[in-house]
Amino acid sequence: MPFGPASRLGVSLFEETPPLEWVPGLSEEEAQTLIKAVYRQVLGNAYVMESERLTVPESQFKRGELSVREFVRAVAKSDLYFSRFGDTPRYRFIELNFRHLLGRAPNSYDEMKAHSAILDAGDFEAEIDSYLDSDEYQNTFGENLVPYIRGYKTEALSHMIGFTHTFQLVRGASTSSLKADLAGKSPKLNSLVINATPTPVVPPGTTFRNPPVSSRVRLGVGASEEGKVYRIEVTGYRANAVNRVSKFRRSNQVYLVPFDKLSEEYQRIHRQGGVIASITPV
Repeated sequence: MPFGPASRLGVSLFEETPPLEWVPGLSEEEAQTLIKAVYRQVLGNAYVMESERLTVPESQFKRGELSVREFVRAVAKSDLYFSRFGDTPRYRFIELNFRHLLGRAPNSYDEMKAHSAILDAGDFEAEIDSYLDSDEYQNTFGENLVPYIRGYKTEALSHMIGFTHTFQLVRGASTSSLKADLAGKSPKLNSLVINATPTPVVPPGTTFRNPPVSSRVRLGVGASEEGKVYRIEVTGYRANAVNRVSKFRRSNQVYLVPFDKLSEEYQRIHRQGGVIASITPV
């Protein structure tokens, strides 16, 4: 296992595992690998007993009657999924759906409200469909890719808020969505999303709690109007050019950034080929 930022933050397995894709002519063993990957992603890495498996959708998938996306839909709409996550509070259920079906945390309160409105109508299946039928799902995974955790990556057009919040939902490949977290079934991101507050990106532990909603206050030069400043540690700098020659003397850089400049700095780091290792309040 490499001892870079991915291993320190508990996402090395996701970083090292290439996306799994259905292709024509898969063997029985390869089809079973895809089926297990769907269960692992959609059920948040929870253990699935043999008696709990969805034998009919599995058979349909193996015969080519269901695409990967439709098999994901069958698992997400099943009693198995609802029995594990359906009794969680409203916003916890929504943030877990984002994790399981889109591989990221919600980016804004508007996203949370939109999905809450669907659940207000009492339509659990429509809530699941809203993720799987979205342009984002189609553009990212299409019909044949198994969904995967992607919100920890510094992707173009992604959000700083969602990037830091992903580490609140994904705490290493050995934990499941509802375990290794003292929050249990309580919402983890509700107040953080409402206030558009990024969180410290810290290594996973055996147990952990939500960080404070507000950072500590810094006054004087370099502070924003609200006095909030964050420390961004960046690694893996390289030039976004053909020769890949870095224009930085060192691969690791540290920046102190006011809260209101976080998004701008995040985009600049991404354009210059950097990888964000941690974000913490100072």
